[in-house]
Amino acid sequence: MKDELILSRIKKLESLKEKGINPYPYSFEVNASSQQLREDFERFSSSQELVSIAGRIMLMRRMGKACFITLQDFLGRIQLYLRVDLLGEEKFGLLRFLEAGDFIGVTGTLFKTKTGEITIDVHSFSILTKSIRPLPEKYHGLVDKEIRYRQRTLDMIMNQDVLDLFKQRSLIIAEIRGFLNKKGYYEVESPLLQTTYGGADAHPFTTHLEALDQKLFLSISPELFLKRFLAGGFEKIYTLSKSFRNEGIDRFHNPEFTILEVYQAYVDYHEMRKLTEEMVMHLSLKIKGTTKITYQGIEIDLAPPWERISLFGALEEVTGLDCRRASSQELWDKIKDLGIAEKVDPSLPRGWLILEIFEHTVQPQLIQPTFVYDYPQETSPLCKVHRQDPDLIERFEPIICGMELGNAFSELNDPIRQRTLLEDQAQKPRAGFETPPPLDEYFIEAIELGMPPAGGLGIGIDRLVMLLTDSPSIRDVIAFPFMRALKEGADVDRGEQE
Repeated sequence: MKDELILSRIKKLESLKEKGINPYPYSFEVNASSQQLREDFERFSSSQELVSIAGRIMLMRRMGKACFITLQDFLGRIQLYLRVDLLGEEKFGLLRFLEAGDFIGVTGTLFKTKTGEITIDVHSFSILTKSIRPLPEKYHGLVDKEIRYRQRTLDMIMNQDVLDLFKQRSLIIAEIRGFLNKKGYYEVESPLLQTTYGGADAHPFTTHLEALDQKLFLSISPELFLKRFLAGGFEKIYTLSKSFRNEGIDRFHNPEFTILEVYQAYVDYHEMRKLTEEMVMHLSLKIKGTTKITYQGIEIDLAPPWERISLFGALEEVTGLDCRRASSQELWDKIKDLGIAEKVDPSLPRGWLILEIFEHTVQPQLIQPTFVYDYPQETSPLCKVHRQDPDLIERFEPIICGMELGNAFSELNDPIRQRTLLEDQAQKPRAGFETPPPLDEYFIEAIELGMPPAGGLGIGIDRLVMLLTDSPSIRDVIAFPFMRALKEGADVDRGEQE
């Protein structure tokens, strides 16, 4: 049936060409949007000024010698009124070659129908794009999430809220840039293709450079390159970039994701905390108009100050276990009690076992914005030792509605200790890692030249967008999320998988 509909549209396309009409012209002059026409109706209607607008036909209602069309542009929808007495028989006759999905440009004047609907009385129209694939039927729409993720273009066409979400994502990223630029941060770039990988504890994607017959990695984090900028003389920098991690996929994780990393010389993780609070509040006010938002039915207040708790204190309060003094066996017993032993890498260092317990006990209970402070030393080789407790590092994670939004350090800048920690990491491969992370000598040499003390912050943009758009899954906020391959010959419309 679908193929028959496509063939029918192709026949109409050919008919237009036979009439000397190019169904794919080069341009059309637009002087208004649907939103402008709705908001400034009185001025446009009273002056009878000719307006020109273009968009996609979403609905056509033919009524003999007249036709109503619902036109959709980027900012909304508006009704068109086309009539034979104004357009002429020949031009009006072209409407039989048009249907939902096609793009047209129209020029006309504004009026309101008897029902009060703002409408354009069309004086002329141009066919701008003849579509050959039909849209879903109006009353069926597009609701299956599997199909929506695979066919995001169709999803945006049929669901205005999806289009609006990606507008908001664009605005959020623009606001982040504006916020940081205004504070004197410089945006910098780091390579996505790298000869080594580092900056995070994650599996990389590998590829091969034919020109040099060399193995390369997709970036798992921009961190090491940004610290080289600090060593080179920059003092306040940030990057918005893609990172790639060859690991699990769930409602919070996608193999390709967007990360914000910020570094500032001569400050520590306390300054990064203040920056996080201020930036998230700024975004909420700009995007939502308030600091009080609702996420999945829960009211959240993003106004500072956010709550601050110690990781070990919260663990003991929730689990009753003093994880700092607990034996490795006691930690494993707790992991077994939680029913997650089969998911936990048995070669994990002690500090990572503690984090596993935290993530399954304390973290889900952290609903209001909370900074979790001071992590086990083993959990990062890139962070400074806590100035008051050598078993800890100066690290925090902001958590909202049980969702980790990011990570921040007082950055390690002691080159001797840095080399020792990274060499130690390289000599202790973890289960599941084909090889240990290679030592990045360029990074080590850069901080051997001298890197100022600094605070660093990483924020997952996709999760931040989830929060600010009340989206339950990371797939909802990534336009084209990774999906399992379809079976050969499978029906894309049904989302059949391997």
